[in-house]
Amino acid sequence: MNRVERQPVLWAAALAALMGVSLLLRTSALDASYWIDEGIAVGIASHDLRDIPGALGQDGNPPLYYLLLHGWMVLFGTTEAATRALSLVFALAAIPASFWAGTRVFTRRAGVLAAAGAAGAPFLTYYAQETRMYSLVVLLSILASASFALAFVRGERRHVAWLGVWLALLLYTHTWALFLVTAMGAVWLHLWRRREVEPRDGVRLAILLAVAYLPWLPVVLFQAEHTAAPWAERPSPLLLLIIPGGLFGHVALPLLAIAVFFAVRRLPPVDRAVRMLLGVAIGTALLAWLASQVEPAWATRYSAVLMGPLLLALASVVARGPRWTVLALVGVAGVWAVSGPSGAKSNVRTVSTTISPSIRPGDLVVSTQPEQVPALHRYLPGGVVYLTPMGLVQDPRQTDWRDGLARLRGGQALTELLPVIKRLDPGQRVLIVTPEAGGRLSQSPWARAVRIRTREWRAALDASARLQPIGGVTTFPSGKNVVRARLYEVRR
Repeated sequence: MNRVERQPVLWAAALAALMGVSLLLRTSALDASYWIDEGIAVGIASHDLRDIPGALGQDGNPPLYYLLLHGWMVLFGTTEAATRALSLVFALAAIPASFWAGTRVFTRRAGVLAAAGAAGAPFLTYYAQETRMYSLVVLLSILASASFALAFVRGERRHVAWLGVWLALLLYTHTWALFLVTAMGAVWLHLWRRREVEPRDGVRLAILLAVAYLPWLPVVLFQAEHTAAPWAERPSPLLLLIIPGGLFGHVALPLLAIAVFFAVRRLPPVDRAVRMLLGVAIGTALLAWLASQVEPAWATRYSAVLMGPLLLALASVVARGPRWTVLALVGVAGVWAVSGPSGAKSNVRTVSTTISPSIRPGDLVVSTQPEQVPALHRYLPGGVVYLTPMGLVQDPRQTDWRDGLARLRGGQALTELLPVIKRLDPGQRVLIVTPEAGGRLSQSPWARAVRIRTREWRAALDASARLQPIGGVTTFPSGKNVVRARLYEVRR
């Protein structure tokens, strides 16, 4: 086998090695306790396959990831490691996808750097170990960005069809894909005005995407009106500036900035495809930010849709840098290697397993944070009844966000909690699980309402003549998504 014949084998071996290193980097937290969003995701996916799209009318996401997770759980089980393995698969698949995208759109060196970025970027390391859709969003964003550049910048018209496939899948994976599609449309219009693209390709693509998304559009409109994201805060302009740090690591970002600066200085001007991809990324971020000024729906994790255009643009620019650029990239790799997620994103499993021996079927579990119920349901014994300020929970596998803020604000202890306590039999037990403040307090309407209900409901249980506390207050270390629990028994 000569050198030319050996090249595909060598590149395949290099990619396999890169995926192996990435696998080691992204398995440290697979067994950690579920946090709020993961409990909801597993709960929704546990519904019958035909019922998942309808169940999402109470949530705020499209159905594709949940349908895939449902099938995955049937095959591999519902343990934390099993469900997170699906996200890990998507994260690993992003490595060869990035190599292909960088190589086809730019150069082989850009492909290698893009693959290395997908293998080590902290954002993907974090979400490769979470039962959520964000690693799938990153994978589709990479493929869509490559097909956009190949179709409308490099002139390879067959990629118009592939772009339609990737964007349709993205639209059915995360709602922020709407901003990416709109930004791509704006960049395409810029190219059309400069007479650099054929109008029929873009028009056909827009029509096909509209037809493909039409069945889900009524659900999106319902979600926007009735579920939205009451837990989100209106983002400040500063959040736009820290998006790259959120994707590639705030500590690593100065090293990447140095590499970019000297690469642009060495070989100007920047490739036209890079400018178009940056236009897509900037346009997507601005649209999302502006929309969140009207109706807050901003979360750093949603920037997964930006990973594709930013990763490919970054890889192309850095690939043109001087040889010593490798020193900066080694520093970046070192930072990434020690930037893995913490072992636990929530203490709900610890709290639940500690208190479970004291809970019996028919007992009442009160959660002043309604969205915590699916995770509690995962770890507490079966047969218990769940109550939140939004009322008795009919399906503890998911959170019913429909008009949730109004229901939460109206869920006073006098009208929702005490009547249920009054109906309990002597000897029955009441477990109240409440969130513990950690770090900066969110000022979203939802978070403020949860804090009000928490103080009120805790005080109501302590003051109830029907209840006596048993076992005292169970507290656990502070941190993110931390709860505490207290157990009561109805007096005989």
